[in-house]
Amino acid sequence: MSHGSTGAGGRSKGLVLTAMIFAVAMTFIDQTIVAIAAPTIQHALGLSSSGIQWAINAYLLTLAALFAFGGRLADIAGHRRMVVLGVIIFAGASALCGATQGSGAAAEAWLVASRALQGAGGAIMFPAAIAIVVVTFDLHSRGRALALFFGLAGALTAVGPIVGGQLIAWNAQWGWRAIFWINIPVALIALALIAISKPPNESRPAPMDYRGLALIVAGVGLSVFGFQQATQWSWSNPGVWASIAAGVVLLIVFFAVEARTESPLINVRIFRNQTFTVENIIIGTASAAFIPVFFFTALYGQIALDEKADTASLLILWFFLGFVVAAQIGGRLLDRIGAKLPVVLGCVLAAVGFWLWASKATDLESGAPVWYIVMAGAGMGLMLGQANTDAINRASRYSYGEATGITQTVRNYGASLGFAILGTLLITRLRSAITSSLTSRGLPGPAASTEAAKIAQLQGGNSNSNITTIPAFIRDDFAAATRDVLYGMAVIMAVAALVALLGLRRGVQEDTAQAPEELRSQLPGEDPGVDLDPARR
Repeated sequence: MSHGSTGAGGRSKGLVLTAMIFAVAMTFIDQTIVAIAAPTIQHALGLSSSGIQWAINAYLLTLAALFAFGGRLADIAGHRRMVVLGVIIFAGASALCGATQGSGAAAEAWLVASRALQGAGGAIMFPAAIAIVVVTFDLHSRGRALALFFGLAGALTAVGPIVGGQLIAWNAQWGWRAIFWINIPVALIALALIAISKPPNESRPAPMDYRGLALIVAGVGLSVFGFQQATQWSWSNPGVWASIAAGVVLLIVFFAVEARTESPLINVRIFRNQTFTVENIIIGTASAAFIPVFFFTALYGQIALDEKADTASLLILWFFLGFVVAAQIGGRLLDRIGAKLPVVLGCVLAAVGFWLWASKATDLESGAPVWYIVMAGAGMGLMLGQANTDAINRASRYSYGEATGITQTVRNYGASLGFAILGTLLITRLRSAITSSLTSRGLPGPAASTEAAKIAQLQGGNSNSNITTIPAFIRDDFAAATRDVLYGMAVIMAVAALVALLGLRRGVQEDTAQAPEELRSQLPGEDPGVDLDPARR
């Protein structure tokens, strides 16, 4: 077993943390930045509606499908080595995205493939980056360090639409290319900081489980694909349910196979740890609201409030402010009293914030719900990083990458499900409201229903319309539909709060991982990659 470097090479722990934040910054920004620029990209490259949707989805799909592989690879090949490789792949793919030439099918294929490569780079990089932060900081200072990590990383998810809107406003022709090229200087800074700080490069050499890799990539990929296509094809389409069902079956087979594999991609015994399992349920549930909120808020600002993309995206800034501040408070609470209070309180605060925000959505005033947006963001900041950190802490130091791969797979799986359910809710509610509005204006029922379905799919799908042509009554109807989506997010966070209240235990986790690896490997039922010590549950 190669333990690699056990320290930060004599360098400041803060410098290592900064290097890792710069490394992952690109992955979070790119989760949301393309959505705001989708209409501009589609027009510039002459893409089809499905093509621009796949330019958004390809990144999220490969990111979700390959996270488990990235986590395991980080533990096997070395954390620092995989961060560097991931940064290089991600930056290279970003350059390819921005360099897309031509139009139509050729440009579409190039952009989608480059976006998929971005996702692969992110999946390799992110678990290794978190593993480095976890190894660098001891258990009782880890909460604050990862609160800063997740706080800034989560905030960058919110910054994506803001930066995208500003770049498009700066130059419609080149702004969309700059959305991708902005990753290159960020990557160069990250690589320079990694070279200076020399983060630990711990590893646990083992054979790669390619059978498990094939099963989880196919299982996650198919089910997430089904979720992504639900709003495009509708839930009544057999292809949606076939994809989801096939994906779920493959994931069940994956768990059965991994339980009998000597060197598995994921040691599924880690799910015997109650806290790890509960935290992952909370992460998956909360992510169903956390990632979609940026997309729906950007649409709401452009369509319901009739703002330009750069102005509409500033609504997200309020969410971002609440998130960052509360994340730091949550990290300190985690170190002092454990995860239960910040996670439960954060879920409750987010649920109340979303509910109150929804109550003001139809006022059509950007300033009306500001404090409620801040409250929802603060709730998310208080709980999300702490749930992630508490889950990762349950693994042994040589499986942090693997544990991160699991939590981030769950996070992206939850986000995909949230997009599918909330997107369907938006389209259904919008279609009903527009039908009523058109009928009241004298259009016959069948014609009104047909026209409403076209408009709802256009607005709810990917915002590819020219919003300046939307009548005032459709803006009102979109606001009402968004209100229902925000109520849905409040319900999601209330469910997460209930899971946290019933499933988590009070108290600060004790660091019992000091025993030599050789001794731990000899304990009955123990595996060096999974910490099953009751004191750490």
